[in-house]
Amino acid sequence: MIEFMKEPQYQEEMENNYKEKPQPKYYKGKVHGYTVKDIVDDFELGSWTSQAVQYILRSGKKEDNSAEQDIQKAINVLHFELDRLYKAKNNGTI
Repeated sequence: MIEFMKEPQYQEEMENNYKEKPQPKYYKGKVHGYTVKDIVDDFELGSWTSQAVQYILRSGKKEDNSAEQDIQKAINVLHFELDRLYKAKNNGTI
């Protein structure tokens, strides 16, 4: 039988695992050392917007990914977010 962890414990374990694992250099700022996760969490971004920020911040820095490729990925996920917002607005959920 699998025991499921309670929400607060699970969250704490995830945070600890995240902090222990070294982050790739392309996800960390050079001047202040902020990570993409720090920025996304601080601004409370949704999933599509946070993915766009991730692609923009790492553009041209990840091996085998050109800056153009990452910028295009950011544009694509922002279109997904716009679609979500338009649908929510039309459904009256915003």
